[in-house]
Amino acid sequence: MHPQKGYTKVFLCGLAFVISIFPPFLSTTFSQTIHSRSAIVMDMLAERILYAKNPERRLPPASTAKLMTAIVAMEKADLSDVVTISKNASQVRPSKVGFEKGDKVTVEKLLYAALITSANDAAVALAEAVAGSEKHFVHLMNEKAISVGAKDTKFINSTGLPGAQQYTTASDLSRIMRCALSYPKIKEIIGIPAIELLTEKGKILFLKNTNELLWSDENLIGGKTGYTFRGGHCFVGAAERENEEIIIVLLGSPSRRRLWKETETLIDKGFQIIEDKKSL
Repeated sequence: MHPQKGYTKVFLCGLAFVISIFPPFLSTTFSQTIHSRSAIVMDMLAERILYAKNPERRLPPASTAKLMTAIVAMEKADLSDVVTISKNASQVRPSKVGFEKGDKVTVEKLLYAALITSANDAAVALAEAVAGSEKHFVHLMNEKAISVGAKDTKFINSTGLPGAQQYTTASDLSRIMRCALSYPKIKEIIGIPAIELLTEKGKILFLKNTNELLWSDENLIGGKTGYTFRGGHCFVGAAERENEEIIIVLLGSPSRRRLWKETETLIDKGFQIIEDKKSL
Protein backbone atom coordinates (compact mmCIF):
# COMPACT_ATOMS: atom_id res chain seq x y z
CA MET A 1 0.00 0.00 0.00
CA HIS A 2 1.25 3.47 -0.84
CA PRO A 3 2.54 5.26 2.32
CA GLN A 4 0.35 8.28 1.63
CA LYS A 5 -2.78 6.10 1.60
CA GLY A 6 -1.73 4.54 4.89
CA TYR A 7 -1.36 7.94 6.51
CA THR A 8 -4.74 9.00 5.13
CA LYS A 9 -6.40 5.89 6.52
CA VAL A 10 -4.89 6.45 9.97
CA PHE A 11 -6.03 10.09 9.92
CA LEU A 12 -9.57 9.18 8.92
CA CYS A 13 -9.78 6.46 11.55
CA GLY A 14 -8.57 8.92 14.18
CA LEU A 15 -11.07 11.52 13.04
CA ALA A 16 -13.89 8.98 13.15
CA PHE A 17 -12.86 8.03 16.68
CA VAL A 18 -12.95 11.66 17.86
CA ILE A 19 -16.35 12.22 16.26
CA SER A 20 -17.69 9.04 17.87
CA ILE A 21 -16.67 10.34 21.30
CA PHE A 22 -17.86 13.92 20.89
CA PRO A 23 -20.82 13.79 18.43
CA PRO A 24 -23.12 16.29 20.18
CA PHE A 25 -20.37 18.88 20.54
CA LEU A 26 -19.16 18.77 16.96
CA SER A 27 -22.67 19.28 15.67
CA THR A 28 -23.36 22.68 14.14
CA THR A 29 -27.04 22.18 14.91
CA PHE A 30 -26.29 21.67 18.58
CA SER A 31 -24.03 24.72 18.78
CA GLN A 32 -26.80 26.85 17.34
CA THR A 33 -29.11 25.87 20.20
CA ILE A 34 -26.86 27.65 22.73
CA HIS A 35 -27.79 31.33 22.57
CA SER A 36 -25.82 32.41 25.64
CA ARG A 37 -22.83 34.57 24.76
CA SER A 38 -20.47 32.22 26.55
CA ALA A 39 -20.78 28.72 27.99
CA ILE A 40 -18.70 25.86 29.29
CA VAL A 41 -19.22 22.33 30.60
CA MET A 42 -16.43 20.79 32.65
CA ASP A 43 -15.95 17.26 33.92
CA MET A 44 -15.18 18.23 37.51
CA LEU A 45 -13.40 15.03 38.55
CA ALA A 46 -11.17 14.82 35.48
CA GLU A 47 -10.93 18.63 35.08
CA ARG A 48 -11.65 18.14 31.38
CA ILE A 49 -13.61 20.57 29.21
CA LEU A 50 -16.52 18.82 27.50
CA TYR A 51 -18.00 21.80 25.69
CA ALA A 52 -17.07 25.45 25.30
CA LYS A 53 -18.47 28.48 23.53
CA ASN A 54 -16.39 31.67 23.81
CA PRO A 55 -14.96 30.37 27.12
CA GLU A 56 -12.39 33.19 27.42
CA ARG A 57 -14.73 36.05 26.49
CA ARG A 58 -14.86 38.71 29.21
CA LEU A 59 -18.42 39.30 30.37
CA PRO A 60 -20.15 40.77 33.44
CA PRO A 61 -20.44 38.20 36.25
CA ALA A 62 -23.66 39.67 37.68
CA SER A 63 -24.55 37.95 40.96
CA THR A 64 -22.42 34.91 40.27
CA ALA A 65 -19.77 37.16 41.89
CA LYS A 66 -21.38 36.29 45.23
CA LEU A 67 -19.76 32.86 45.03
CA MET A 68 -16.40 34.55 45.50
CA THR A 69 -17.88 36.70 48.26
CA ALA A 70 -18.93 33.51 50.03
CA ILE A 71 -15.55 31.84 49.52
CA VAL A 72 -13.64 34.76 51.03
CA ALA A 73 -16.12 35.08 53.91
CA MET A 74 -15.74 31.37 54.69
CA GLU A 75 -11.96 31.74 54.80
CA LYS A 76 -11.83 34.91 56.88
CA ALA A 77 -14.74 34.58 59.34
CA ASP A 78 -16.48 32.02 61.52
CA LEU A 79 -20.04 31.01 60.70
CA SER A 80 -21.12 31.90 64.24
CA ASP A 81 -19.69 35.44 64.12
CA VAL A 82 -22.42 38.04 64.69
CA VAL A 83 -22.51 40.93 62.24
CA THR A 84 -24.22 44.27 62.92
CA ILE A 85 -25.83 45.54 59.72
CA SER A 86 -24.54 48.97 58.76
CA LYS A 87 -26.55 51.79 57.22
CA ASN A 88 -24.56 51.31 54.02
CA ALA A 89 -25.44 47.62 53.78
CA SER A 90 -29.10 48.22 54.57
CA GLN A 91 -29.45 50.77 51.76
CA VAL A 92 -27.86 48.79 48.93
CA ARG A 93 -30.24 47.98 46.05
CA PRO A 94 -32.02 46.53 44.21
CA SER A 95 -32.20 42.90 45.34
CA LYS A 96 -32.11 42.52 49.11
CA VAL A 97 -33.66 40.67 52.02
CA GLY A 98 -34.49 43.83 53.93
CA PHE A 99 -31.97 43.96 56.76
CA GLU A 100 -32.21 47.19 58.74
CA LYS A 101 -29.41 49.22 60.26
CA GLY A 102 -28.51 47.70 63.63
CA ASP A 103 -29.87 44.21 62.89
CA LYS A 104 -27.59 41.50 64.22
CA VAL A 105 -27.14 38.47 61.96
CA THR A 106 -24.62 35.64 61.94
CA VAL A 107 -22.20 35.16 59.08
CA GLU A 108 -23.92 31.85 58.35
CA LYS A 109 -27.31 33.50 57.87
CA LEU A 110 -25.79 36.21 55.70
CA LEU A 111 -24.35 33.48 53.49
CA TYR A 112 -27.78 31.90 53.16
CA ALA A 113 -29.28 35.25 52.13
CA ALA A 114 -26.49 36.10 49.68
CA LEU A 115 -26.44 32.72 47.95
CA ILE A 116 -30.10 31.67 48.02
CA THR A 117 -31.92 34.91 47.24
CA SER A 118 -28.92 36.82 45.90
CA ALA A 119 -29.37 39.50 48.57
CA ASN A 120 -27.07 42.46 47.98
CA ASP A 121 -27.47 43.76 51.54
CA ALA A 122 -26.17 40.42 52.84
CA ALA A 123 -23.18 40.48 50.47
CA VAL A 124 -22.18 44.00 51.50
CA ALA A 125 -22.63 43.11 55.19
CA LEU A 126 -20.30 40.13 54.75
CA ALA A 127 -17.72 42.31 53.00
CA GLU A 128 -17.77 44.94 55.76
CA ALA A 129 -17.63 42.31 58.50
CA VAL A 130 -14.60 40.58 57.01
CA ALA A 131 -12.52 43.50 55.74
CA GLY A 132 -13.96 46.64 57.33
CA SER A 133 -15.12 47.98 53.99
CA GLU A 134 -16.31 46.63 50.67
CA LYS A 135 -13.33 48.24 48.95
CA HIS A 136 -10.84 46.27 51.03
CA PHE A 137 -12.91 43.11 50.68
CA VAL A 138 -12.81 43.35 46.86
CA HIS A 139 -9.02 43.23 47.08
CA LEU A 140 -9.32 39.88 48.87
CA MET A 141 -11.77 38.64 46.22
CA ASN A 142 -9.35 39.44 43.41
CA GLU A 143 -6.44 37.84 45.25
CA LYS A 144 -8.46 34.66 45.72
CA ALA A 145 -9.54 34.66 42.07
CA ILE A 146 -5.91 34.62 40.98
CA SER A 147 -5.05 31.86 43.45
CA VAL A 148 -7.72 29.52 42.01
CA GLY A 149 -6.59 30.15 38.44
CA ALA A 150 -9.24 32.71 37.52
CA LYS A 151 -6.69 35.09 36.05
CA ASP A 152 -9.06 36.77 33.60
CA THR A 153 -11.52 37.91 36.29
CA LYS A 154 -11.79 41.22 38.09
CA PHE A 155 -14.27 42.19 40.79
CA ILE A 156 -15.12 45.75 41.82
CA ASN A 157 -17.80 44.94 44.42
CA SER A 158 -19.08 42.05 46.52
CA THR A 159 -22.53 41.93 44.90
CA GLY A 160 -21.96 41.69 41.16
CA LEU A 161 -23.82 44.95 40.58
CA PRO A 162 -22.86 46.58 37.25
CA GLY A 163 -19.73 48.66 37.03
CA ALA A 164 -16.84 49.45 34.72
CA GLN A 165 -14.00 46.95 34.69
CA GLN A 166 -15.86 44.13 36.41
CA TYR A 167 -15.70 40.96 34.39
CA THR A 168 -15.14 37.22 34.35
CA THR A 169 -15.12 34.41 31.80
CA ALA A 170 -16.97 31.11 31.63
CA SER A 171 -13.64 29.35 32.01
CA ASP A 172 -12.73 31.32 35.14
CA LEU A 173 -16.18 30.93 36.63
CA SER A 174 -15.93 27.15 36.32
CA ARG A 175 -12.74 27.32 38.40
CA ILE A 176 -14.40 29.55 40.99
CA MET A 177 -17.33 27.13 41.26
CA ARG A 178 -14.97 24.19 41.67
CA CYS A 179 -13.33 26.06 44.55
CA ALA A 180 -16.71 26.96 46.08
CA LEU A 181 -17.82 23.33 46.08
CA SER A 182 -14.80 22.41 48.21
CA TYR A 183 -16.53 24.23 51.10
CA PRO A 184 -19.25 21.90 52.46
CA LYS A 185 -21.31 24.82 53.82
CA ILE A 186 -21.39 26.63 50.46
CA LYS A 187 -22.24 23.38 48.69
CA GLU A 188 -25.08 22.82 51.16
CA ILE A 189 -26.48 26.33 50.85
CA ILE A 190 -26.57 26.53 47.05
CA GLY A 191 -28.57 23.30 46.97
CA ILE A 192 -31.38 24.48 49.27
CA PRO A 193 -34.63 25.36 47.44
CA ALA A 194 -36.08 27.43 50.30
CA ILE A 195 -35.52 28.09 53.99
CA GLU A 196 -36.77 30.27 56.88
CA LEU A 197 -34.28 32.12 59.05
CA LEU A 198 -34.61 34.18 62.22
CA THR A 199 -32.65 37.31 63.08
CA GLU A 200 -31.64 37.96 66.68
CA LYS A 201 -34.63 40.32 66.97
CA GLY A 202 -36.98 37.52 65.94
CA LYS A 203 -37.60 38.77 62.42
CA ILE A 204 -38.55 35.86 60.12
CA LEU A 205 -36.82 35.76 56.76
CA PHE A 206 -38.25 33.46 54.08
CA LEU A 207 -35.61 32.75 51.45
CA LYS A 208 -36.56 31.16 48.14
CA ASN A 209 -33.74 30.13 45.85
CA THR A 210 -33.44 31.98 42.55
CA ASN A 211 -32.26 28.70 41.00
CA GLU A 212 -35.48 27.26 39.53
CA LEU A 213 -33.86 23.98 38.50
CA LEU A 214 -33.68 22.87 42.14
CA TRP A 215 -37.38 22.05 41.84
CA SER A 216 -37.13 20.12 38.57
CA ASP A 217 -33.69 18.53 38.13
CA GLU A 218 -32.81 15.86 40.68
CA ASN A 219 -29.24 15.70 39.33
CA LEU A 220 -28.51 19.32 40.24
CA ILE A 221 -26.13 19.84 43.16
CA GLY A 222 -26.79 23.56 43.20
CA GLY A 223 -25.69 26.82 41.63
CA LYS A 224 -25.78 30.60 41.54
CA THR A 225 -27.81 32.82 39.26
CA GLY A 226 -27.15 36.35 38.13
CA TYR A 227 -28.72 39.09 36.04
CA THR A 228 -27.90 42.60 34.92
CA PHE A 229 -29.24 44.47 31.91
CA ARG A 230 -25.81 44.55 30.29
CA GLY A 231 -24.74 41.08 31.36
CA GLY A 232 -27.97 39.24 30.64
CA HIS A 233 -29.00 36.11 32.52
CA CYS A 234 -26.19 34.05 34.00
CA PHE A 235 -25.80 30.76 35.82
CA VAL A 236 -23.02 28.64 37.23
CA GLY A 237 -23.94 25.28 38.67
CA ALA A 238 -22.96 21.69 39.25
CA ALA A 239 -24.74 18.41 38.67
CA GLU A 240 -24.09 14.79 39.62
CA ARG A 241 -25.19 11.59 37.93
CA GLU A 242 -23.92 8.06 38.64
CA ASN A 243 -20.88 9.32 40.58
CA GLU A 244 -19.90 11.71 37.79
CA GLU A 245 -19.92 15.47 38.43
CA ILE A 246 -19.95 18.33 35.97
CA ILE A 247 -19.84 22.11 36.23
CA ILE A 248 -21.98 24.20 33.88
CA VAL A 249 -21.52 27.91 33.19
CA LEU A 250 -23.67 30.15 31.00
CA LEU A 251 -23.11 33.89 30.68
CA GLY A 252 -25.25 36.37 28.78
CA SER A 253 -28.38 34.34 28.07
CA PRO A 254 -31.14 36.45 26.45
CA SER A 255 -33.86 35.35 28.90
CA ARG A 256 -34.34 33.38 32.11
CA ARG A 257 -36.45 30.82 30.26
CA ARG A 258 -33.70 30.32 27.69
CA LEU A 259 -31.11 30.13 30.47
CA TRP A 260 -32.82 27.16 32.14
CA LYS A 261 -33.45 25.40 28.84
CA GLU A 262 -29.82 25.71 27.80
CA THR A 263 -28.59 24.67 31.24
CA GLU A 264 -30.63 21.47 31.07
CA THR A 265 -29.38 20.83 27.55
CA LEU A 266 -25.75 21.21 28.60
CA ILE A 267 -26.23 19.01 31.67
CA ASP A 268 -27.65 16.20 29.53
CA LYS A 269 -24.99 16.57 26.86
CA GLY A 270 -22.22 16.71 29.44
CA PHE A 271 -23.21 13.43 31.04
CA GLN A 272 -23.85 11.88 27.62
CA ILE A 273 -20.32 12.62 26.47
CA ILE A 274 -18.86 11.17 29.69
CA GLU A 275 -20.94 8.02 29.26
CA ASP A 276 -19.95 7.69 25.60
CA LYS A 277 -16.29 7.97 26.52
CA LYS A 278 -16.63 5.37 29.30
CA SER A 279 -18.35 2.91 26.98
CA LEU A 280 -15.46 3.16 24.52
